[in-house]
Amino acid sequence: MTRPSLLACLILSGLLAACQPRPEPAASAPVAAPAPSPAREPEARLPEGPDMAPQRVPLDQRPCLETLDEAASARLVQRCIAVSPATRPPCHASNPCDLIQGEIDRSCAMWARDGETPPKECKG
Repeated sequence: MTRPSLLACLILSGLLAACQPRPEPAASAPVAAPAPSPAREPEARLPEGPDMAPQRVPLDQRPCLETLDEAASARLVQRCIAVSPATRPPCHASNPCDLIQGEIDRSCAMWARDGETPPKECKG
């Protein structure tokens, strides 16, 4: 075989191989979600101002703004922003309240772990 015909055969085989459908990867077994920790309180308390009664953070997948009223969700979001070191924290009222409270808990634990004085928003 001459070089041009060998080159043509290689190009043709490469094109044919590229046109073949790829086999789909084998379906993996579904991963079971971890069971919630029994020690965790199902709802965390929202610290409120001295003149306001504390509210509970509901475990709900709806936006926090729908779950709590506007004022309570805004206070939770502001607390989250004040304590979170993340560059894009989930501190937004369109996220579930539990997600926002989880970021607050995680962030406050990091402050304490690092031996730094946590912000006042961590106390409550």
